[in-house]
Amino acid sequence: MHCCSLLPVMLGLPLLRPCLGAAETERVKAAAGPRWRVRRGWVWSHFSVPEEMNTTRHHVGQLKSDIDNGNSSFQYKLLGAGAGSIFVIDERTGDIYAVRKLDREEQSLYILRAQVIDTTTGRAVEPESEFVIRVSDINDNAPQFPDEPYEAIVPEMSPEETPVIQVTASDADDPSSGNNARLLYSLLQSPPYFSIEPTTGKIRISSKMDRELQDEYWVIVQAKDMLGLPGALSATTSVLIKLSDVNDNKPVFKESLYRMTVSESAPTGTSIGKIKAYDDDIGENAEMDYSIAEDASQTFDIITNSETQEGIVILKKKVDFEQQNHYRIRAQVKNHHVDEQLEHYHTEASTTLIKVQVQDDDEPPVFLLPRYAFEVSEGRPPGALVGVVSAKDPDQRRSPVGYSITGSKLFSIDDNGAVITTNTLDRETSAWHNLSVTATERYNVQQISAVPVYVQVLNVNDHAPEFSEHYETFVCENAGSGQIIQTISAVDRDESMEDHHFYFNLSMEDTRNSSFIIIDNQDNTAVILTNRTGFSLREEPVFYLSILISDNGTPALTSTNTLSVRVCDCGPDGGPQACSRKDFTLSVGFGTQIIIAVLVCVVVIFGFIFVTLALKQRRKQPLFPEKGEDFRENIFRYDDEGGGEEDTEAFDIGELRGRPIMRERKTRRTPSAEVRGLPRQSLQLGPDSAVFRRFILEKLQEADTDPCAPPFDSLQTYAFEGTGSLAGSLSSLESAVPEDGDEDYGYLEELGPRFRRLACAFGPAVQARNGGFSS
Repeated sequence: MHCCSLLPVMLGLPLLRPCLGAAETERVKAAAGPRWRVRRGWVWSHFSVPEEMNTTRHHVGQLKSDIDNGNSSFQYKLLGAGAGSIFVIDERTGDIYAVRKLDREEQSLYILRAQVIDTTTGRAVEPESEFVIRVSDINDNAPQFPDEPYEAIVPEMSPEETPVIQVTASDADDPSSGNNARLLYSLLQSPPYFSIEPTTGKIRISSKMDRELQDEYWVIVQAKDMLGLPGALSATTSVLIKLSDVNDNKPVFKESLYRMTVSESAPTGTSIGKIKAYDDDIGENAEMDYSIAEDASQTFDIITNSETQEGIVILKKKVDFEQQNHYRIRAQVKNHHVDEQLEHYHTEASTTLIKVQVQDDDEPPVFLLPRYAFEVSEGRPPGALVGVVSAKDPDQRRSPVGYSITGSKLFSIDDNGAVITTNTLDRETSAWHNLSVTATERYNVQQISAVPVYVQVLNVNDHAPEFSEHYETFVCENAGSGQIIQTISAVDRDESMEDHHFYFNLSMEDTRNSSFIIIDNQDNTAVILTNRTGFSLREEPVFYLSILISDNGTPALTSTNTLSVRVCDCGPDGGPQACSRKDFTLSVGFGTQIIIAVLVCVVVIFGFIFVTLALKQRRKQPLFPEKGEDFRENIFRYDDEGGGEEDTEAFDIGELRGRPIMRERKTRRTPSAEVRGLPRQSLQLGPDSAVFRRFILEKLQEADTDPCAPPFDSLQTYAFEGTGSLAGSLSSLESAVPEDGDEDYGYLEELGPRFRRLACAFGPAVQARNGGFSS
């Protein structure tokens, strides 16, 4: 049915072909127009050229237009990157040649353009068209390991199949071109502890390793391309595999016995030796802890030095050679850090034996007790035994021991250690005595020890009770019977084992005749009451009561205490106004006012004294007031009485000496004796000037008119006297008496009234001349 329907179509196709050809020709002509030809087309295949070709002209392929009929009028041209330098074309035939060796890894393809030109017309027969020349790959690149060198760390004793590291190589060849870039890994050189996956390059552990045997391994890995087939290229790399430490080894003592010595005088904490264990592990896995495994005496201890990992044996308690001279202890060591999964390596700790020998030293005496406490009754005579201390030499020679007491003169000690009194002890003075007893070896006096001794002085009832204070008791004249006038109490300086209890009574005489009675309150106090009505200040101004006070000591002691009761004239309020003694009345009624009055009087008196002294100080004036003028010379003065010839020693006149001038010696006559005159130097302090003469005259006038100036001869002021002074020096420093003849003192009258008394003292002629005047 289908064949019959298709038959007319098949038979009509040949009839329609001429018509279709004519129509196509017309379409091409219409499209080309008058200027362009009908496009025919290029004829070529895919072009490729192998890389690394050694020939200088390798045929790549041929370009040809489909309208090229073989005549020589067509010219082929090659355009684009690489045209002319790498690829050339035969212009007549269109054959393309590679003229240079190519490397696919540098450039894998080249895109060029082709063009055909009709040389007769100069027009392009075919339009430009692009085509590609591919560079085919060959296995010319070996694999490479870009990340080498390789280093890996894996814990020791790791189980099998534990991954260590993965190495990766690369190949520059085309992976899509056969097996050129397909790599295969293998171990070229390796210990039997490692394996590698051929396709991935992963290295794994094939058996356990011990770091203590070897801590690192070198592995050589090879990579081949083309899956290792013949002609394949290869590369190798090195892998360093290090083993990290795990705590799979316990510390062990290499020495099974240590010997040490210690002095019996060594204090606690003394280091007596070191022990050392060794651990094959490193780092924190080798940190150790030492301890005592066996020590029945508990005398020693071990501490660990964290830096050196040594065990230091120290003394925990003091040792005594005489008690025990050697010790045996056992020490053990363990790791400080142990993981749970590795505890089976540390089930049993390593131990070692330590023998310690105690050295005998010369030790000081040792008291049997660390302290002594004795009791002695007070009042015992000197030489009474207080107690006995005892010390002995702990060394084997047993040296005798001597005793002494320091810090007290009330006790002494004999060679047997007996402490005795040297004076009578009084508990009320000192109830305790702290002594220090020293024991010294006879064979070696440098060995000394001391022990504290406490002596308690026991109380003896040797003090009778007495009033606790002084009582000022009074009774009013109008007091009635049974009136309480005083409450008294007592004290006892003795110490009682029980509480003190005092008993108060009146003496037998006062009990029969007394105007007062006493009532014991049974609480160590008592009250005094009147036993009659009315008292007379004039007839009986004072009553003296003898009160007996007894204590409860053994034996009981009783004292008689006198209580003075004064009769007073009392006011309406019951206060005393007039008593048998005014001082008592004042002390009772006006004590405070009297104290205040006395203080006021004292303040007033002291104020008056201070005011008087201030006024006297203010009135005092200097004998020679100084002026404010500056004469450019220093004026020295003193207010002491002249000492005659001793003035040269009492004052340093070296400062006053200017230009020394030898003056003419003058003679004087003394009333009593003649003194041999000596030449002296006169001190001139400056030239003869009117300024200085005026100054001296003013000073002389002030001295003449001053009523307070002293009348005796003294050196008042050092000043320039002037070269023309008739009086010369007024100082007694140059006083001299000629050997023969009397000196005339008449010139003293010319100096003014101030020198008249001096003139009277030195010359009767002067007195006769002046008519016996006096000033």
